[in-house]
Order: sequence, then C-alpha cells, then structure tokens
Amino acid sequence: MFLVYFAGELFSSKHLVGNAALADAIAKASNLNFICVLPQALEERNMSAHDIRDQDIVTLIGCDLAIFNFDGPELDSGTVAEFFFAKFADIPSLLLRTDFRRGGDQGDDPWNLMVSFYPRTQTLCLNSMELYKKSLSLGMSPVQAGQNLVEQVALEAVKGLELLSQSAPTISNELTEPVFRWISKMPGFNSSGSSEKVMAALIAKKAKRLLP
Repeated sequence: MFLVYFAGELFSSKHLVGNAALADAIAKASNLNFICVLPQALEERNMSAHDIRDQDIVTLIGCDLAIFNFDGPELDSGTVAEFFFAKFADIPSLLLRTDFRRGGDQGDDPWNLMVSFYPRTQTLCLNSMELYKKSLSLGMSPVQAGQNLVEQVALEAVKGLELLSQSAPTISNELTEPVFRWISKMPGFNSSGSSEKVMAALIAKKAKRLLP
C-alpha cells in the first residue's frame, strides 16, 4: 500500500467534495493500493497559518507519492509550492489536469514551463467536459455522469501512480541524508517535532526502497 499526498485547491465546496470523491475513487480503483491523504482532512481551524503550512509540508514529505491538481486558469500557488517540495525530496509525482482550458507558454503541458520537465513525474491531462458529455449521451443523469467522470479520472490516475511507484530514484544514496537534513531545516518549522518527522520519513522511504 502506498500513501499518496493529494494537493490541490480546498477553498470551496466544489474543491472539497471533488477532492474527496476522487481520493475515494482512486482507493477503490486501485484495490486500496493507493490511499490518498487529503490536507483538507488534516487542518484544524484553530491552528496558526504557520502550523498549518508545517503540517502540510511534513505530511507531504512523509507520503510515498503525490498527486498535484493543476486545474484552473492559473495554477494554485500553494499546490505549486508543494510540488517543488516533492521534487526536492524526490517524491514520485502525478500532475493531474481535468480542465480543458489551455494556458502557459509552451506547446506541451498547458501551464508555465517552469513547472514541467522534472524527473520522476508523470503528466495526466484529461478533458472533463468531453468525458461528462459522453456519459450524458449514453443516457446517464447529470449526477450519474459526474460519478462516472470521477471514476474514469481515477482509473487513469491509478495507471500513472502505478508507473510512478515503480520509478527508480533520481537522488543518489550520498545525497539523500544531506538533502533531507536541509529539508528539515530550510522551511523554518514552527511546529515542535517537524524536523524529526522529516528525518523519520527518510528512514521509512529507504525501508520501502523508494529512496536509495
């Protein structure tokens, strides 16, 4: 079983419900091989902004893989920041976009080129409107079409996660501990024990052979 950090917007009912529905569908489609960790389920509103940020970073570093939801006309800044933390830690990452609108400054991925071309990263772009309309044309109700859409996205996401789970580490054995020690210090954690949890994550990843 792999823990998958699910990064994306969580500011509206559409975000919250959509994230939860897709996370659940991924678990089912993978026979519980990929269990998504939702930051929206972790945060307590009485926490400070600094502590919320710390918790998200530590949780991300502790996960085996990550999904980054790149929907929207502009990529969510927090999601992009988390993606780069994942790349610093050599976490296999799936960039998921179901938004059919294109943007960015390149001919490949529909976003800014600075967020593309990283190792141990898969891109999955799907046209959600096209998939939804196809389900409607088969006689499904709008709700059924929406559920079918989520299931189809989950199936494709699982394929990407399976490939990523088998990907070889990019970082060398000599660099893993120094890099993780830097990650444990660089954010300026406010929360007690955060640095220790980052280093504990390194040991766990080595045990799973996700890192050398």
